[in-house]
Amino acid sequence: MASGRFEVDMSQGPLLKKITTYVLPLMLTGILQLLYNAADIVVVGRYTGSTALAAVGSTIPLINLLVNMFIGLSVGVSVAIAQHYGAREYTDVQETVHTALLISLIVGIFVGALGATCARIVLVWMGSPADVIEQATLYLRIFFLGIPAAMFYNFGAAILRAVGNTRQPLYYLSAAGVINVILNLVLVIRFKMGVAGVAIPTVISQYISAILILICLMRTEGCLQFTPRHMRIVPQKLAAIARIGVPAGLQSALFCFSNVIIQSVINSFGSAAMAGAAAASNLASFMYTCLTSVGQAALTVTGQNVGAGQYQRINRITGICLGLIMAVSVVLSTAFYVFADALLAIYAPGDPVVIAYGRTVLLMHVYTYFLMGILEVLAGSMRGMGDSLTPMLVSIFGICGLRILWVYTVFQANPTWLNLYLSYPASWLITAALQAVCYFIVRRRLLRRAALL
Repeated sequence: MASGRFEVDMSQGPLLKKITTYVLPLMLTGILQLLYNAADIVVVGRYTGSTALAAVGSTIPLINLLVNMFIGLSVGVSVAIAQHYGAREYTDVQETVHTALLISLIVGIFVGALGATCARIVLVWMGSPADVIEQATLYLRIFFLGIPAAMFYNFGAAILRAVGNTRQPLYYLSAAGVINVILNLVLVIRFKMGVAGVAIPTVISQYISAILILICLMRTEGCLQFTPRHMRIVPQKLAAIARIGVPAGLQSALFCFSNVIIQSVINSFGSAAMAGAAAASNLASFMYTCLTSVGQAALTVTGQNVGAGQYQRINRITGICLGLIMAVSVVLSTAFYVFADALLAIYAPGDPVVIAYGRTVLLMHVYTYFLMGILEVLAGSMRGMGDSLTPMLVSIFGICGLRILWVYTVFQANPTWLNLYLSYPASWLITAALQAVCYFIVRRRLLRRAALL
């Protein structure tokens, strides 16, 4: 299971083919990860009812808040390894690998314990209805048992992706995803376990994918090889990971915090609205993961080229990634627009109220999601250049601040379902414009610093 043949040097040769080859497996990997939750939502919605669907769906913002805050550290891992790899600093790659995987275990145990402990408290704060909260609490407490494995997998996958290897994480997640879906159907349909029947398979599949990525890294030859007895935290490598990863994690956490606030408003519309929002958001997340995959490519490819001193390729990388964003957006937006009702009916068959709520949410994303892709690419490029603070600050203001402000001002003046979801494209547009300005500033600063060396 050596990974050397999967590695790609992004600092030499034509970019378009290498970026596309990198992005496609990453998109498929993200889609498979989403199928974990999609399988939960579809199975529980079709075989248990809309209340159970609302319960599982209402946990998504909270899960994202706690998990993404620390998954952001894996962004720091990708940048640190990509830059060392591009500079041929293989000893530094080794130290970063062992530091990162130890951090993933420590953070995973902490987040899992925190999530399980605080689940009901936060659901109460979010205003979960009485007919939903018990099932939502059960789902969350089981789900968080798998967080240590999920953290290890994500950090391990970040290590492989930093050197251009996006195929092996796809293979491992495919195997785990098939098991997840099969167990979902068996436990919910055959054993009538409800939300527990979809939470338990998710946990099992997370541990399977973590074990597979562990075996891969242990059998890998070269600088990425993982040896458990060598696990230790190297302060300099931790600092390098944290410099990029902590701002990225804070950005993700605050981004999700604004969604938690919006989820609390959604809850006030009742369980049908919660179910419709859950179904639409889950469908939209497939588009989101495709766009963020291109952002991840911008981060990794830029990081390798910065490490290799190939600064003249940065604008070309960003331009190719923005072109891919527009192509992906056109294809997926058209598909979602044409099949909106049919797709929503998969989650809530025969429930026109749920589908009506979901349609508004889904079509809002269809028309404007390319803006999210643009800001992801620009933020990824800046992180690849070694600046994670600037995109974080811009996102805090543009995504989190404006969205929360919208809820308490514009929405309060006209508290309709449509007006609530208009906060998304408004915040994406402003943030994308600000990220574009900051991208050119960060790139110019990098070139000036390089000229002085």
